[in-house]
Amino acid sequence: MPKIYELLGYPINDNSPEIMESRRRAFCPFISDTCDGGGNRYMADIDLREHPELGECFPGMTRVPSGVCSIQISDGTSPWIICPRRLLYMGHKADEAIIKGETQTKLLEKCDYPKGTLVGIWAEAKVKYTNEEDDTDTSAFDYTFDYVMMPLGRASKAEALEATGLKWSVLQKNLRHSGHTFALRNGETYIEDFPIGSPVIIEVMTSSTSGGNKNKRSCIPQAFEDCMLGKHHLAPGINYRQVWARMASQLIVKSQAAMAWNGKTIWVLQDLLADYISASTALDLKKFISGHTDEVNILAFSYGNNYKQPENSKTVSLSDSTLYAGPIRANNGEDVHPCFQDIVLASICPPKNVLITALTKKRLANRLTV
Repeated sequence: MPKIYELLGYPINDNSPEIMESRRRAFCPFISDTCDGGGNRYMADIDLREHPELGECFPGMTRVPSGVCSIQISDGTSPWIICPRRLLYMGHKADEAIIKGETQTKLLEKCDYPKGTLVGIWAEAKVKYTNEEDDTDTSAFDYTFDYVMMPLGRASKAEALEATGLKWSVLQKNLRHSGHTFALRNGETYIEDFPIGSPVIIEVMTSSTSGGNKNKRSCIPQAFEDCMLGKHHLAPGINYRQVWARMASQLIVKSQAAMAWNGKTIWVLQDLLADYISASTALDLKKFISGHTDEVNILAFSYGNNYKQPENSKTVSLSDSTLYAGPIRANNGEDVHPCFQDIVLASICPPKNVLITALTKKRLANRLTV
């Protein structure tokens, strides 16, 4: 039966005094702040005024996110991470310890920035574009990137105008709104901390849950409440297909975009999801293990065996990581190599008799004569 493995940053069996105090504050060690439910799970927040017994666990609070970091499908198996903050966080709440944390450091190694480079990080950066010069072209680009990293430097007004293609009145307003500072040198205006060079796009992909069953109290808020109160709890399962479909629909497009900008995209995920992709599509990631980045890049982290005997008062280390990198398209001609477009192909197609067998088990929905 699925159960919560990590609650508010730590394994549920860690009841050391410091961790119990950390939980009472709903503190998340992965963002060094109060848990935000992963940033996009507001529907799972719990109104403590309606749950007075749970409210006693969080003195002074009226609402609390369902701070579930990971779920263990069965005893002895590696947990599935369901919160993106648990896997990688580089947002505005991150202090120096977080930015230089375990997964962040391994990610930065793959970015290949020269030592000493000052890098800016933008979270939830939305890029929307249509070709306004051609009314007949209905093509559009509308995507949000988890993080965009670019080197920062001092840019002159002329350089900034060329880089953005905007009028100065519009650009100046944007820059002031986003907190940039200006300097006047020899009659020339300069902008500090302006994005220069090539971007690295970071996409964090964690698993979705199956939703749970309210009657069995296996929905995330119910599982969180029962676990916090020390009661027997059930957690929802993992929705493998949904998370793969979400990733597959963006993997190539976002990688193409970064390449067009002379940069690269790195997808950060867990080894269990990488294994599922290899098993369910024609993309065998083991063929793409690499020491350097390429057109498409996946950086997979693993608990290894650390989840089996976690240390008290410490988060469980994601000590193992593997980089999978390779081309988007196979080469033309006879010399065809595996490529990341294989992710949209089936790993295997069952024979027709399997389909017929499945149909014989299901009642007809309707009949018609054509």
